[in-house]
Parts: sequence; structure tokens; C-alpha cells
Amino acid sequence: MRFDNKIAIVAGGARDIGRAVSEKLAAEGAKVVVNFCNSEEGAHATVEGIRSAGGAAVAVKGDMTVAADVANVVQVAQANYGNAIDVLVNVVGGLVARKSLLEMDESFLEHVMRLNVTSTFLTTKAVIPHMGDGGAIINFASQAGRDGGGSGAAAYGASKAAVIGFTRAIAKEFGPANIRVNCVCPGMISTTFHDTFTQDEVRANVAAGTALRREGQTSEVADLVAYLASSESSFINGASVDINGGTVFS
Repeated sequence: MRFDNKIAIVAGGARDIGRAVSEKLAAEGAKVVVNFCNSEEGAHATVEGIRSAGGAAVAVKGDMTVAADVANVVQVAQANYGNAIDVLVNVVGGLVARKSLLEMDESFLEHVMRLNVTSTFLTTKAVIPHMGDGGAIINFASQAGRDGGGSGAAAYGASKAAVIGFTRAIAKEFGPANIRVNCVCPGMISTTFHDTFTQDEVRANVAAGTALRREGQTSEVADLVAYLASSESSFINGASVDINGGTVFS
């Protein structure tokens, strides 16, 4: 029970990796605020599952690219569980669509950046004033932030590289207050993201080219997030941790 009596906000906590993170933190004692934007059914299913297992969770709708919605998520967390927030996990993000450079326009680039970078900025800015000694923030970058991603992922890769840079900067800024900021860089994880955007043949080739010869599971990413959020990783700060089964090394 590493998170007994701790309060955690999981931005984008309703499905796939976010759901696994919400369930993992709750299983270890955290009171979890499950934020969602469009996945209302998934959010309520996640909360119901946590509660049926004896945990504490509440679902809050909000677009994390909108400051007022972010502020509301923080307020709901405090109204339900108390003023201090111990853990923030920024899972919100997405590829949106695969587009080559010549297919992209400014509005598409700005949309992807807002979804992946602005959301992380807004939630971090809103939560840090309510974090005390030992607080932890875990952002989500991607293997694409390391290597540029696959075909048509230039905007996504650039946005995830920005998340890595933002993580390092904020880790240095708030390290003196003993607030740690790290991020994870998932590779091929079995999620609806790849069901939507990655062809089956490509997925099979990537899995075959991975040292472990398989895709990762959402539970494995959740285990890493829980470690980075816990006191067991108390001297890890500003790190971008790869979880890709040995597809690439950084």
C-alpha cells in the first residue's frame, strides 16, 4: 500500500494505459480522481471497478487543454479528498492522425501540440501549488519523442519530445521543494491507440523486432508509473524512462 491516504489525479485515466494506472494506484491505497474528456463510459467503469475492489475513486469530466476544466478537476479532488495532491499522472495525449509534412497545416500542428504539450503544462501548473514535500508528477512522452515515430507522426513525435524537455525543466525548477517530475516513453503497447493508428502488419513487425518479441501490456506501464510515483524512486528526477521491450535504446 505505497499510496495509502494519498491523493492522485490521473488526467486521461478512463481507458487503456490511463485506466491501468488509475486501477494500480487505487489498488495500492490512493484516492484517485479519474479525469476523462470523451470516454465517459470508460471512466465510470474504471471508477466502479476501483470501488468494487474496496478503493476510492471519482470520475471528473474535463478537457485538459482548457484551463477552467483543469481547475475544476483540482477543485473536485480537493472537495472529495482534501487539499493536498500527492500524485499527478498526465496520460492525456494522442496522435490525432497520421499526416506527412506536406499534408499538415498549421491548425493540425497546433492541435497536436495543444493536446500533448499544453495539456501537460496546464495540469502541472494547476496542481503543483497544491503539492507538498514528496509530491510526484509523471508525464507521458513516447518512443516517438526519441526517434520521431513512424510514418506520418512528425507532429506527434515533436510534441512528445517537447514533453521530455518540459519534464526536465520542471524537475529542476521544483526539485528543491522535493517535488519530483519524471516521464515515461512507451513503445508498442497493446492499446486502442495502435488499434486505430497502426496497421496489423506494422504491429507484428515491430513486435518481432523487439528484443522481447512482443507488445507491452498496459499493466506493465502502470507498474512503472507507480514506481516513479512512489518513495521507492525518491532519487529519480527529470528522467525519461523507456518502456519498449528493447525496441530502441536511449
